[in-house]
Amino acid sequence: MQALKYSRQREAIKEFLLSRTDHPTADTVYTNIRQEFPNISLGTVYRNLSLLADIGEILKISTSEGGDRFDGNTMPHYHFICTKCNSVIDLDLKNMEHINELASVNFNGKIEGHIAHFYGQCEKCISKH
Repeated sequence: MQALKYSRQREAIKEFLLSRTDHPTADTVYTNIRQEFPNISLGTVYRNLSLLADIGEILKISTSEGGDRFDGNTMPHYHFICTKCNSVIDLDLKNMEHINELASVNFNGKIEGHIAHFYGQCEKCISKH
């Protein structure tokens, strides 16, 4: 694979995501990056987010509503997705690598990892009702 050319805009997007824990949408990233790069287009932000996700420098979290979310933390961890407000929250769970072993019991291939999302209502949405 050809070496990736350095981009100040791409680096700014990555740094922005590393500074956040709220898993922003591409639109939120765009709004904030425009403060530093006023001429950046939404398309450029989308392309850079896709590229960063493809090369494993950020995580792309697909939600059923509200668009994809992005996470600068690429260490293995789990997410909770609120079915009311679509917020994405990091879950502090102990290592669950045993899930790979459970999945391997009836599978002849080699399982190298997993992604799990938990769904329900966040604390804020529950307190509103």
